[in-house]
Amino acid sequence: MTSNAGCWKRPLAVLAITTILLSGCATLRSEDGRLATCPPVVEYGREFQARAADDLALLPQGSAVAEMLSDYAVMREQARVCGGRLR
Repeated sequence: MTSNAGCWKRPLAVLAITTILLSGCATLRSEDGRLATCPPVVEYGREFQARAADDLALLPQGSAVAEMLSDYAVMREQARVCGGRLR
């Protein structure tokens, strides 16, 4: 009876090498199960914020853009918390 165990050695070695090489491509590391890299939060000056508020006031009630800006505000707050910068 012939053994086919040797046929599996090459594919397993290739899989192991590929896994090792791909793990080196990871750009983020995790700490305590969380991503260690937080997105940057762009800081806007008071004058720019006032202009944005004026523009927002011109949008019609129920505007999709206003809803998106609300979502953006939530994401900015999450990024602040992630980076350890609270308001």
